[in-house]
Formats: sequence, C-alpha cells, structure tokens
Amino acid sequence: QVQLVESGGGSVQTGDSLRLSCVVSGRTFSMYGMGWFRQAPGKGREFVASIDNSGEPIYEESVKGRGTISRDDAKDTVYLQMDTLKPEDTAVYYCAASKFSWWSRNAVDYRFWGQGTRVTVSS
Repeated sequence: QVQLVESGGGSVQTGDSLRLSCVVSGRTFSMYGMGWFRQAPGKGREFVASIDNSGEPIYEESVKGRGTISRDDAKDTVYLQMDTLKPEDTAVYYCAASKFSWWSRNAVDYRFWGQGTRVTVSS
C-alpha cells in the first residue's frame, strides 16, 4: 500500500519561509516523478511544482523564484521550500506521486496523493 505523508505546514507571517516534506512508502520512490499541488479556500486544486526522477524541476509561474522542489531518494522524501510567503499562498498543500518518471503539471498524471498539510500566511 502506497502512502504519502506530508508535514511542515503551519501559520506564518508574510515574508516568512516554510519547508514542506512528504515521505513516501510502498513504492520505489526513485523511479517516479513527484509533485506538489495546493487548494486555497473556495478554489480548485492547482499545480505548484513537480520534479522528475532525475531531479529536474518545473514550477507554476506564481512560485517561480520563491519555491524550490527537491528530492532525497535515500529518504524517500520530496520537499517544497517556500520563501517570501504571501497571503495568496494560503492553502492546503498536497504531495502527489506520479504514474511516470517525468514531471507533470497535470493532476491526472498522478496516481497517489497525500492528505495535505495546511499553510496559512497572514499579513
């Protein structure tokens, strides 16, 4: 059984940083791409960042320069470092495990999802 467990969310002030983590169990982590999505209150789920199995990342435009996705295959963990946080970054952040080795912006390309970790940014 594949499980994804996120951690690292919390309540912060504008301009602060957070590092989200997602530990994956039940599959060969190093073979697959990983992604982060988020869902703000009253909105749909949106893509944040993705990383392929070689470590190449892509980002949603609004987080470019502020977000860094990385992976540690020895720890079966993917990270999302978010800097210079803004109130519009407030959302539940979800980790997702791809069906493929490459990165993707599309939620349909992800097979497994975590339960989410909440990030609240106040001004």
